Amino acid sequence: MLIDTYGRVATDLRVSLTDKCNLRCTYCMPEEGLQWLAKPDLLTDDEIVRLIGIAVTRLGITEVRFTGGEPLLRPGLVGIVERVAALEPRPQMSLTTNGIGLKRTATALKAAGLDRVNVSLDTLRPDVFKTLTRRNRHQDVIDGLEAARAAELTPVKVNSVLMPGLNENEAPDLLAWAVEHDYELRFIEQMPLDAQHGWKREGMVTAGDILASLRTRFELTEEGSDERGSAPAERWIVDGGPHRVGVIASVTRPFCSACDRTRLTADGQVRTCLFASEETDLRAVLRSDAPDEEVARIWRLAMWGKKAGAGLDDPSFVQPDRPMSAIGG
Repeated sequence: MLIDTYGRVATDLRVSLTDKCNLRCTYCMPEEGLQWLAKPDLLTDDEIVRLIGIAVTRLGITEVRFTGGEPLLRPGLVGIVERVAALEPRPQMSLTTNGIGLKRTATALKAAGLDRVNVSLDTLRPDVFKTLTRRNRHQDVIDGLEAARAAELTPVKVNSVLMPGLNENEAPDLLAWAVEHDYELRFIEQMPLDAQHGWKREGMVTAGDILASLRTRFELTEEGSDERGSAPAERWIVDGGPHRVGVIASVTRPFCSACDRTRLTADGQVRTCLFASEETDLRAVLRSDAPDEEVARIWRLAMWGKKAGAGLDDPSFVQPDRPMSAIGG
């Protein structure tokens, strides 16, 4: 079991498969990209599967989310999914992606055992998409979403970040589109995880702003805390149902007290939180030929030291040195 001093138990593992990405979103990385991790520093496919196996069989993990960077850029992704699906007990598996490669991989991922996907899409307008991502790939994402739905990687969730002066007024249009196509839309407040450290609390589009905008067109009924559980998204029933919309308010409505996540970076570091300033190196432990129980012991110790909260409301908060593309979303 992965328990911390505040009594929280981690059952959800987020695994970053690569730090690379084929977009350059303004809230994540600079236009020229980043200095990518060297190949020897990345976990191998075997190492990833071994660590997930330890987490599932020895540490109580029941859900695995593959992230990046962009996880579809990982050459061995389908094989990793297939091997994790063979674990006993079998964890639930999902993937967070920008959707660009989903059209060609959705069917294979479903066959390998992937349960569902989260796809990032911040706008319905190709010109705004190009401004936000610095790439002309909007239609590829739309095609990827359709392929995921056809492959029954459901529920297909769409993650949207609203940015001042770019897409902040698109919330109602995005929700109408998501309802029409049977996607579950979730808005995410912009977080301080950009490589260029340009995030500023002032002027950010908050959960309150998003909900006020949505209510100009839709009737929203709060789902309630019993349904939410430890999920990061607060959800509302749209126009009486059955569709729902979520808001992940990491900045203005933090949910740290119910957090059930542990994170593994692409280079084998355990992070107790997206905003943690410390990491615990499991890659070195694996490569020293340590037995599984020793790896599990070190992982337990790392999670025992998890802090009460991310500290975003603390004036002394310091943004993590590693951007979101390097530690997983």
